[in-house]
Amino acid sequence: MTKEEIALKACDILEEYYPDSVCALHYDQPYELLIAVRLSAQCTDARVNIVTKTLFQKYPTLEAFANADLTELEQDVKPCGFYRTKARSIIEMAQRLITVYDSRIPDTMEELLTLPGVGRKTANLILGDVYGQPAIVTDTHFIRITGRLGLTQNKEPEKVERDLRPLIPPERSSDFCHRIVQFGRDVCAARKPKCDICRMQSICSYFHGAGQ
Repeated sequence: MTKEEIALKACDILEEYYPDSVCALHYDQPYELLIAVRLSAQCTDARVNIVTKTLFQKYPTLEAFANADLTELEQDVKPCGFYRTKARSIIEMAQRLITVYDSRIPDTMEELLTLPGVGRKTANLILGDVYGQPAIVTDTHFIRITGRLGLTQNKEPEKVERDLRPLIPPERSSDFCHRIVQFGRDVCAARKPKCDICRMQSICSYFHGAGQ
């Protein structure tokens, strides 16, 4: 099979696994998703959701984050790790959104990347979830699983994104990324993948020995 055929088959299988694909991070407003993703760096989505449940109540608007006391916000987000850097970038991001973008979340990669603490992974998630644009979100699950499937030999997120963009249908790309995260947690774990129950066996290089 070609990489294109493997990618399409993977899309189909993941859709069977998870017909309802949703972002694992909880949010109501687009700016809340930006903040949640920032907090998720080197932290589990589950822990982020616990923190943001009270965080978004304490700071109910973008302006509230922009005017937050840095030391206090650091303590609020401390359970997510790297709290000093994260708190500072959240405040600066909120301030830039207000002053430069009139409190609107940008809808282009170039503009999103000008926001403090926002890289390509975050920008792609926003473009896909908020604006319904084609998006390849290269988190650790995505990099690991697409590598095991033989769709890329790269480990660097931007290179993996470049490799996968031509293979995943644009209209399916955002859902594919959400599904692959859940699949990585449920089946294709980093240390002990459950290959014996996996429906990807027929298209997986790792299962057939090429990835081991």
